[in-house]
Amino acid sequence: MELGKHIKEYRTARGMSQEDLAERIYVTRQTVSNWETDKTYPDVESLLLLSVLFDTTVDELIKGDVEAMKNSVENDYRKMAQLSCGGLGLAILGCVLFIAGLTFWDWNLVPSAIIGLLVWGIGMAFIMKCERIKKEHDLVTYREILAFKKGEPVDRNNTKSRRARQHRAVKAAAITVVAAAVGGVLGYAYAAFCL
Repeated sequence: MELGKHIKEYRTARGMSQEDLAERIYVTRQTVSNWETDKTYPDVESLLLLSVLFDTTVDELIKGDVEAMKNSVENDYRKMAQLSCGGLGLAILGCVLFIAGLTFWDWNLVPSAIIGLLVWGIGMAFIMKCERIKKEHDLVTYREILAFKKGEPVDRNNTKSRRARQHRAVKAAAITVVAAAVGGVLGYAYAAFCL
């Protein structure tokens, strides 16, 4: 693989840090690092931006890495799909096991909770691995994921993409608080009506 080596050579020749390059082509520093270590490959839009920034052609940048890039994108997308479907299935199964353990199989609360949380936790671990792949490729919205899957340029400069990238930590904290509140209300309702 030559692309990572070429990106690093062009970047250092221009006296740029990974952070500088990331800012100029609208990706994270970690994404640039992953490109340079051949962990991931740039999407088409990023390749075009790199070629303009480095004043070279895309062909010169990739030099024979096209097939490897295509395979990497396909493998990463396939892995994302498998991890997300498997993780969601296991998370739902964990919830079903917890509820079924309490209601149908007459397990006590502790064994039902342990088994349900264990299966649910494995599902969440799969989903977190999927999120890590999305973060490596700087994919936030569903439209970006679809473009990535098809090998098309990923448009990160539209309104939805910009809005999705703003205040991500605050949004995640708000979703966690809301989910905890809903879970508490459902748990209280279950305890009040069923026990």
